[in-house]
Amino acid sequence: MKMMKTLMLLAVLSTAFFSCKDKEAEKKIASLEARLNELEGRKTPQPAPVTEQPVQQPETKPDGPLPVLQFEKIEHDFGTIQEGQKVSYTYKFKNTGEAPLIIQSAQPSCGCTVPEWSKEPIQPGKEGFVKAEFDSKGKPNAQNKTITVTANTWPKQTTLRFKAMVLPNPNAGANGPVK
Repeated sequence: MKMMKTLMLLAVLSTAFFSCKDKEAEKKIASLEARLNELEGRKTPQPAPVTEQPVQQPETKPDGPLPVLQFEKIEHDFGTIQEGQKVSYTYKFKNTGEAPLIIQSAQPSCGCTVPEWSKEPIQPGKEGFVKAEFDSKGKPNAQNKTITVTANTWPKQTTLRFKAMVLPNPNAGANGPVK
């Protein structure tokens, strides 16, 4: 009978252990462990303290004049291209804000895309660019990619998008396995 209770508690304990990890689940696990130790006649160990994860506050808009990143367009369609072809597009923008604009990074969603961007501060009223070069090698069929531009604007990030229909390379399987 005692063995049956122990097995039941272990089953409940393992279910609770593998369920979602929140404070309530941790409390249940600690309670079940204490009950199991009590049934087996062992001394109950002190539970480990639960550390609180800091709640991340959403960023607030900074005070004062800010740059404004205004792109001519944020989406581009390369149309239909052949696999292995490299294509590029330059997204042009203007700083329509009241402070110099600085692009901190341009992060592609895939290693097949290489971004370049204006590295110098863009003064109010002036223009800059983010260039995306897409290498379609090994990327047949419909492709949808993004570049996340992070700057000293509000909001801090702007997402640029492009798409292409990549026709598979007809010679891709020509070499095939060696006999």
